Amino acid sequence: MESAGAVFGVTMFPTDDAMSIPQLAAAAEARGFESLFLPEHTHIPASRESPWPGGGELPREYYRTQDPFVALAAAAAVTTRLRLGTGIALVTERDPILMAKQVASLDHVSHGRVLLGIGAGWNAEEMANHGVPFGQRWAVLRERVLAMRAIWTEDPASFHGEHVRFDPIHAWPKPVQPGGPPVLLGAASRYAFARIAEYADGWMPIARPDVDLAGGMAQLQQAMQAAGRDFETLDLTLFGVGPDPERVRGYLDLGFRRLVFGLPPAPADKVVPLLDRYAELAASVS
Repeated sequence: MESAGAVFGVTMFPTDDAMSIPQLAAAAEARGFESLFLPEHTHIPASRESPWPGGGELPREYYRTQDPFVALAAAAAVTTRLRLGTGIALVTERDPILMAKQVASLDHVSHGRVLLGIGAGWNAEEMANHGVPFGQRWAVLRERVLAMRAIWTEDPASFHGEHVRFDPIHAWPKPVQPGGPPVLLGAASRYAFARIAEYADGWMPIARPDVDLAGGMAQLQQAMQAAGRDFETLDLTLFGVGPDPERVRGYLDLGFRRLVFGLPPAPADKVVPLLDRYAELAASVS
């Protein structure tokens, strides 16, 4: 769905007891939405000290998520135009050679519809189970992204860093999108903007009261200028948007091109009416 130069998508936790992702994808495309984003957690440790950034108890959907690449492949099979996004993929919990293959395969079977939202994660115990110390998460993410870009664009590809090392390899298919799918960084700390300017294609913060979106835009412009990159080339996506029309207009005024509405992980009879409401809202801000 497009409105006044913007596009609109939706996101939902792909749980085993919510509306099925193929059903949601077909319904979203039928209503004109541009994209569907799926989050992920491979697991949630039963013993956990890391506080949930949302505050309070961790919602149950965090430990019931399907693998996003499997679910998005199912979505690709029942749609023709819908962009297929991760929101976000936890790069710190994925082998970069395997992840490069998964992303390229999804882009191949969907004919170039993938949007790769990425992040380092907040759950220290979860990523420790994948062998990544919390204090090294961003250094690990950086090298894995750069290694995946090498795999997507070179043959043979090699990478030799501190955290990722492999000699020349052949890895096909390559993504349909030249250079690989757009990489959208889902973070909003003061360090995020230099990271975007170095190795990402866009910014995808969460629409939360504690996130300074206007200040972030200014810092991102400065970081892009310092890196010699054009700010206008960035994919600016706002994640988890609610049904408030005034806030939606405000987000568009800030310069976000894609707004991703949040849906509850619930059965279809709860999700579809909200999907209709979001479609009406998107049309009303044109």
